[in-house]
Parts: sequence; structure tokens; C-alpha cells
Amino acid sequence: MSAPPRLQGLPPVLDASTRVVVLGSFPSVASLRVQQYYAHPRNHFWAILGLLWGEPLTQWPYEQRLDAVLARGLGIWDVYARCERQGSLDSAIRAAELNDLAWLRQRCPALRAVAHNGGESWRHARHTRALGVAVERLPSSSPANARWSLAHKAQAWARVLARHGVPVRPDVWQQPVDEV
Repeated sequence: MSAPPRLQGLPPVLDASTRVVVLGSFPSVASLRVQQYYAHPRNHFWAILGLLWGEPLTQWPYEQRLDAVLARGLGIWDVYARCERQGSLDSAIRAAELNDLAWLRQRCPALRAVAHNGGESWRHARHTRALGVAVERLPSSSPANARWSLAHKAQAWARVLARHGVPVRPDVWQQPVDEV
């Protein structure tokens, strides 16, 4: 069996007005192939944000999605800069190198919170706590997280993002989950 390939992550999607950064673990094979965050069609990331903002993000071109994210004070990045991995599962990540998470404070002066997208990212919360901002754990948007429905994920994400100044439709997290 050959050694897993050494992979390079994607550049961050951030600017000076970013209030919340969603940190994933490392891009999937599909994301790396097209150089787009959350490109796997079954990943709920864009569907969640679409529900929260009342926009059909999954139907928009990638660059337009990124514009919508930045316009609302949201950023996207990963905890790992590089790693070895066969496939897309977090459990297959080996020899990972962390991104320079401290750089977030310089790049994002309006930063209020870091929201870890899933358990593998959350394992590095000690590093993001050192930034002096709120640190939150989101249910993973990954298709591997089948325990959470899209509606439940959207409600959890809405609460976290709204708490830290990212606008969301209040009806998403104030109504019973069956109606989302």
C-alpha cells in the first residue's frame, strides 16, 4: 500500500470585517479538486447558510457565495494547512500541520468568535481560545454527520452566528425544528 498523498489546504476566506470564522478540519477530496470550500454536494455547509440567510446559496456560483459570506461578517478556514490523507474522512488525517491561527487576530480586527465545524476542528479549540475571543462548537456540516438533520444543524448554527453578530433569519432558530 502506498503512502497517503501530502495535501495542501485552501487559502482563508476572510477580511477586516470578519466577525466569526468557521474553522473546518481540512478540505474534502471534492473541495481540493475544484479548490472550493465545502464542494461535496452532500455537505450541508452552503445549505445551512442558505437557510439562515434566506438565499439559494447552493444554486449560486462559488464566487457569489463567498461574497455573501464576507458581506455578513463570516469567514471560512481550516485548522490544518497540510496533511496526509487517503479519502476525505477526518479519521484518515495523518501528519497534519496547523494553520497559523494566531494570524486571525491580525487579519480580522473585528473578530468576535471562532466556530469549530465538527469534532476534529474542535480538538484544536485550545489554540483558538488563546486568541481571546469566544470559541464555539458547531455540529459538523459533513455528510458523515448523519445524526443531525439539516434543520437541527441550521438551528444550532443560527444560534451561534447570531450570538456573535452574524445576521441570520430569526425564524430559523425561534420556530420548532420541523418547520425549518
